[in-house]
Amino acid sequence: MMSQRLDVAVIGGGIGGLCLAQGLKRAGVKVTVYERDRTADSRLQGFRLNIDAAGSTGLHGCLPPALWEVLVATAGDPGPGIGFLDERMRPLILIGQDGPARDPLDPATGDHAVSRVTLRKLLLAGLDDVVRFGKEFTGFARSGDGTVTAKFADGTTATADVLVAADGVGSRVWSQLHPAAGRTELPAMAVAGKLFLTEENRRWLPDRLLAGRNVFWPRKDFLFTAIFRPREDPEAITARLGDRIRELGLDPEHLLAGSHDDDYILWAYIMHRDLLPADFTDEDPAATRKLLTERTAGWHPDLRRLLADSTPDTLYRTGFSAARPLGRWESGNVTGLGDAVHHMPPVGGLGGNAALRDAHRLCAALTAADRGEQPLRQALNAYEEDMLRHGFETVREVVRNTEAAITTSTLTRATSRWFFRTCGAIPPLGRAVFRDR
Repeated sequence: MMSQRLDVAVIGGGIGGLCLAQGLKRAGVKVTVYERDRTADSRLQGFRLNIDAAGSTGLHGCLPPALWEVLVATAGDPGPGIGFLDERMRPLILIGQDGPARDPLDPATGDHAVSRVTLRKLLLAGLDDVVRFGKEFTGFARSGDGTVTAKFADGTTATADVLVAADGVGSRVWSQLHPAAGRTELPAMAVAGKLFLTEENRRWLPDRLLAGRNVFWPRKDFLFTAIFRPREDPEAITARLGDRIRELGLDPEHLLAGSHDDDYILWAYIMHRDLLPADFTDEDPAATRKLLTERTAGWHPDLRRLLADSTPDTLYRTGFSAARPLGRWESGNVTGLGDAVHHMPPVGGLGGNAALRDAHRLCAALTAADRGEQPLRQALNAYEEDMLRHGFETVREVVRNTEAAITTSTLTRATSRWFFRTCGAIPPLGRAVFRDR
């Protein structure tokens, strides 16, 4: 089969779109990313993202090897397994505490607590000739010759063989392609924050909070904690990987500038929105702190102190929504990935990992078509079937977890606690139930 040299236009420069661009550039496929933000640092988020095996495999497959190693080095080790505890910090079950040590460079087993700032910077590295900033997408038009033209708010256009929706929740590309696509608002509210680690607070923080990830399953609401400790500092990474970074035409000092992040504990508190006081305003940090203090009455004092002592300007509040499933359609030259198609609540970081998985698999499909190994329509059809299946299975999983976290049913919560405690008391049962954790 003759090769079909493709020109791919990606709308959106989030982690999914940039991961795809890295992979396509590495494979020799022409790609351009159109991002509405005016600069690379227009919206750098500071919260960590847990990269699991799916996300690690996607990043490992798309990034140049040296950038993958930099990513692993700058990331934190989230610690072994995960703990389920009650609000008094009594363990219900501890999962994966005794497993063998994992090689962080192995994408199949690696687990990484990644700074979103650093991740975005690494995904942009080497893409100066690929990413166009200040390009607000307004619509697309297909032509009879098989091409598709993207239109932008500044009056310019761009014509390509394939258009990819990577513009996140409320995607303009996806809403034009599938006007019936919608989302469901969930009755949940989350508050997240950071407690930066100091010599003083390390003395009172319980070992369990410093060990890794924890899920607290109280009699009401829900709390998740995780620790962020970068594996290496920028100077050590430059000394070890500097020459390989320079071989990519990059300056290691510039690449790693600002990548150092102080150690901190991230927490996320989730509750049912209907339980909010009538006069509550989530724009007032003092009101948020007061709400958390009231909701956690009777909790372990160290958990309450974790929330109370967190840096005020790190508090972040958000509501939850999830994409509604779509039926299959006939594949064409417009497709999508990540939140543009199957966005979900930010529980467990599964949405970001699903986007990276999509990017890796879409990269493989477009590369096969570009090389003439598979017709474009057939390649995209196989990709979309897999993307929709996995994406919406993940949406359903996250929605179930969210509903369990905010349920106000006393019986349901008691049953869940009993189940976790029973799994913890009978190790073979715990291993069978949580074997994939």
